[in-house]
Amino acid sequence: MSINPFVAPDFEIRWSQHTPELIAPAIEGALGRAQAAIDAIAGREAGALTYENTFLALESATDELTRAWGKVTHLQSVADSPAVREAHNALLPQVSIFYARIALNIALWTRLKAFASTPAATGLAGIHRRFLDETVADFQQAGADLPDDKRARLEALQSELAQLTQRYSENVLDSTNAWQLLVEDEARLRGLPAHAIAAAKRSAESKGLGTAEKPAWRFTLQFPSMEPVMLYAEDESLRREVWAASVDIGSKAPHDNEALVKQIIALRQEKAALLGRKNFADLVLARRMAGSGERALAFVEEFEGRAQAAFGKECRELEEFKARKTGQPLGVLKAWEVGYWAEKLRQERYDFDDEVLRAYLPMDRVIAGLWELAGRVFGLRITERAPESVEVWHPEVKFYELHDARGRHLGSFYADWYPRESKRGGAWMGYLVTGGPQPDGSRAPHLGYICGNMTPPADGRPALLTHREVETVFHEFGHLLHHLLGEVEIKSLNGVNVAWDFVELPSQIMENWCWERESLDLFARHHETGATIPEAIFKKMTAARNFRSACATMRQVQFGKLDLGLHMRAGEFAEGDLEAKTRALVADCMIPTEPPARTIVKRFNHLFSDPVGYAAGYYSYKWAEVLEADAFTRFKREGVFNATVGAEFVAHILSRGNSEAPDVLYRRFMGRDPEIAALLVRSGLAEFSAA
Repeated sequence: MSINPFVAPDFEIRWSQHTPELIAPAIEGALGRAQAAIDAIAGREAGALTYENTFLALESATDELTRAWGKVTHLQSVADSPAVREAHNALLPQVSIFYARIALNIALWTRLKAFASTPAATGLAGIHRRFLDETVADFQQAGADLPDDKRARLEALQSELAQLTQRYSENVLDSTNAWQLLVEDEARLRGLPAHAIAAAKRSAESKGLGTAEKPAWRFTLQFPSMEPVMLYAEDESLRREVWAASVDIGSKAPHDNEALVKQIIALRQEKAALLGRKNFADLVLARRMAGSGERALAFVEEFEGRAQAAFGKECRELEEFKARKTGQPLGVLKAWEVGYWAEKLRQERYDFDDEVLRAYLPMDRVIAGLWELAGRVFGLRITERAPESVEVWHPEVKFYELHDARGRHLGSFYADWYPRESKRGGAWMGYLVTGGPQPDGSRAPHLGYICGNMTPPADGRPALLTHREVETVFHEFGHLLHHLLGEVEIKSLNGVNVAWDFVELPSQIMENWCWERESLDLFARHHETGATIPEAIFKKMTAARNFRSACATMRQVQFGKLDLGLHMRAGEFAEGDLEAKTRALVADCMIPTEPPARTIVKRFNHLFSDPVGYAAGYYSYKWAEVLEADAFTRFKREGVFNATVGAEFVAHILSRGNSEAPDVLYRRFMGRDPEIAALLVRSGLAEFSAA
């Protein structure tokens, strides 16, 4: 009898065999076996408890289920179909309840607590002591000490949150895909870059729209399609149509997320109260670097204060610029004008158009340069496997192997970079197999993936990226390295399984190499001539780096405040107009426009497409930005390709996962606590910012 591919332990996954009808039997079987393993631990005789048959046994009990369910959720993200979605959603409640019940299993918790109080437990050291302490804290934070009635309610809450957040995510995806704009008058495309026009024409053709005699151009709410319109289209009505559709994502029947948001934050608040916390932010942040909702909010508001003067100045400058260019009276911009006039101002001020960089940023060279950089800085060798030698879930996906300088196979990964209607938006990293040090002294490779929605190839030309897209590629690769370089023998403490406000340090620090001349020359080369970026363009590019940086900072502040406000004051949002209330919460962080721009509360996947996700944790991006800007000063000081510094970053950060507290790991690398100054200087905000 052949093994179900979803539960097969194969490192090289046979994606073609992962068909929707096999999902239910795979997951149901894995659930049964995982439950049996947990029951075995929970039934141990009190006098026979050991570290191996309690804590380590629990660590391995869910391995098969975690791997199988990981493949299901991954396919739902990159190859969604009605059958996959139906199978996923049918099993989601069972899987959610199973994981929620682990920490609420009294017999299991009794055995873990009993062993944790023994001399044998006290004698544990290093990673095993860390694992025991973290597991005990996980159980306590998840409600293991609750009375029966509260435990039952918590189980139900977890299942309900999983289903509600899944529906929220589907509404965002479905409302994004439900809209298209077909342009038949070529004059409306004036100002758009050639690549955007070609992509829109190709999109129309892919849907059987337009003819050779009467061409048409199709625009969608996918970012590579939408962004050029908002920045460059001279036709204001075109920008207005796209803007109006984009702010309606998740806001109109049958995809309206308003009721779901209210339900989700109410259930999260109830969960926090059950667990003895004042609010969901305090629950989530108790074991993160910030420690509490109040401290996270104070951090966000500190950045608001430091950026406020520069933010006001940037908003006035843009209004004055538009008035000067149009001869119209001075006043606030329309919501669909901000990007357009900001780009015009940037081009005038710096004589620099981001689009000129595309020719120097072909995806294949960017990837090759990134691999070269990883070799120079971190001592890694990355090689692509021949397409015919390995299965992938879509023909565009590539598969790579990663080795260290000693030739060890540290891990492999998939890369899936271009948009599809069956694929969710954004960019992300994930993993399918956690390897690392084994009990016999060997080391098993890790398996991960990186995904994005970058500008695809067009008309026989390679994919030509924006500089921001390149930063995104580097960012996700940083997350991937955090997983693949893990040297932690306890899987649940490996790689990206760290405090959420620490997890973005490895990803965000990688973006710095997208701005250094030395590293740019590795990958930023003209797709036709191979020439590097001319020095004149490089100078303009770096001069323009902090253009409207206060607005960018305030955008992050806005998202952080919205997130923390919802999760620290949930009761205020239970009734009434959700958009009006959330806008009042963050209006001082939003660029003044007419009509007023809407918040992203109904399309904020980071907060609402997962039972926890980035909920009460969006501040982490700015928190980690402080860490990475500060940490990169070592590379700036000692050399951006300095292999010694790179090796120390691997040794103290990338390979250590959650083996120690993040502040300890950071001090190991930097020799001190993080300082905010580096980020303020890099952002051009130091002169506006009072200490």
